[in-house]
Amino acid sequence: MKILILADIHSNWAALSAIRESFDICLFAGDLVDYATDPIPCIDWVRKHAAAAVRGNHDHAVAQKVPALGGTGFRQLALATRPLHWRILPSSRIKYLARLPVTQQLVVEGKSFFLVHGTPRDPLDEYLNDDSDVWRSRLQSVEADYVCVGHTHVAYHLDLGNVQVVNPGSVGQPRDGDPRCAYAVIENGRVELRRVSYDIDATLRQMKEAGVDPMSLELAEFSLRSGGKLNIDEGAPQWT
Repeated sequence: MKILILADIHSNWAALSAIRESFDICLFAGDLVDYATDPIPCIDWVRKHAAAAVRGNHDHAVAQKVPALGGTGFRQLALATRPLHWRILPSSRIKYLARLPVTQQLVVEGKSFFLVHGTPRDPLDEYLNDDSDVWRSRLQSVEADYVCVGHTHVAYHLDLGNVQVVNPGSVGQPRDGDPRCAYAVIENGRVELRRVSYDIDATLRQMKEAGVDPMSLELAEFSLRSGGKLNIDEGAPQWT
């Protein structure tokens, strides 16, 4: 059994379509939309292929018509791209985002999986890195063999003994200094964090054609080509 784990696609179809990994089952840990501007094929791919998917904070914001606050960095990108989503997304895709659960649990070949975008304490917004002690405190009420999360845009795998935490990193907007899209595979109980290059120029062309303003487009290019250098430089995990 080969399990593909994805998170934080962020409307970047060029990145998602570059993952040619075979799989028996796919799990998605949230944030299909915002930041890039090609959400429809991303949503449709997850609807078709993911056996389980949860809502991310950006999925919630787009579905509930929450205006982006604006500002600098990634907030500026959200401000520039969210209205485009509202303009192009059919109601069926909006409803799909709105109906995604904030947590989901399933059993695959006798192993239990718990999916959440942030953490069990705050499914949509808590930003938690690879701190084993803090994760143990967050998982006291969760019974699962694997906990699959997203939100940080940085991949990690923690083996806490009775449970393993897997953050596959971001498909569409990595923020660990590596511009390649990130994902994870679990096969025969072994967790692997993997990367694949994709056509960043195609993403930027699509964003330009969608009407993203030049300043935001320049910001997106710098972020995508540097692997999220904005987040490293400005130190603002709350901008996810």
